[in-house]
Amino acid sequence: MAAMAQNRADIIVSYDEVDRHWERDSLETVRMTLLANAGEAKYFNDISLWTDSLKSTPEGKEQWQQIIMAACMTRTPEGGISIDMRKGPVKKVDTYVFTSSADDKLRYYSKFAGEPCYYDEPLSEMQWQIGDSTATVLGYECVMATSDYHGRRWTAWFSPEIPVPFGPWKLHGLPGLILKAQADNGRTYTATGVANTDRIISPMYSADVYERTERKQALAEHEHFLNNREALMKARFGGRVQFVGDSEERPKYDAARHAPEPDYR
Repeated sequence: MAAMAQNRADIIVSYDEVDRHWERDSLETVRMTLLANAGEAKYFNDISLWTDSLKSTPEGKEQWQQIIMAACMTRTPEGGISIDMRKGPVKKVDTYVFTSSADDKLRYYSKFAGEPCYYDEPLSEMQWQIGDSTATVLGYECVMATSDYHGRRWTAWFSPEIPVPFGPWKLHGLPGLILKAQADNGRTYTATGVANTDRIISPMYSADVYERTERKQALAEHEHFLNNREALMKARFGGRVQFVGDSEERPKYDAARHAPEPDYR
């Protein structure tokens, strides 16, 4: 997969990824990017890519620290220092998805239960039924298709005018670029821009820090982590660990409602 991710992309696509945050119960939008050609794709967040590329070398890590401190640190009237990480270009998205048609493989990198991990899955796990409904997205006439994938019903609109068989997140396998998609729990992806590019589809930075895992195992462990963070942190570090807010009032992570792939349950 590392060798695969060395070719140049033909297109770059920006997507708005909208999902409901499981704790705050509010819709949140994240801007994501797809680099793709006819045979491979990389899906990521630009700030995350910038952060991980800098932190992959000692010199870059030092430069990153200087940038963050300059953006986030202010001096108080009393002569102290205040650091507000919300002011800086801080990494908030851990997900990277690499897809290769030649290898019939999708590789997914993220953090599960607080640990960096990756897993592979065959592209054949996603199968589509193409319908006859159409919609226009960014001026492209798109055809509707549906797929039952890992516990969710997905509806997507793809453009045959753009012969790239990929789309946002893990979505792939249609005869054209997926410009819009929605899951049965309300998660949506909508393309906001498409352009030609010759950017390199670079491999994963610091790939050696990611531990190999299996998809369902990783998702199950992550749910347990989200619902038992305080107890797990106490067991790991000892003493009392308190998260902001009343832990008794914090909602439980509901896989049926929030998980993009609830089939691990």
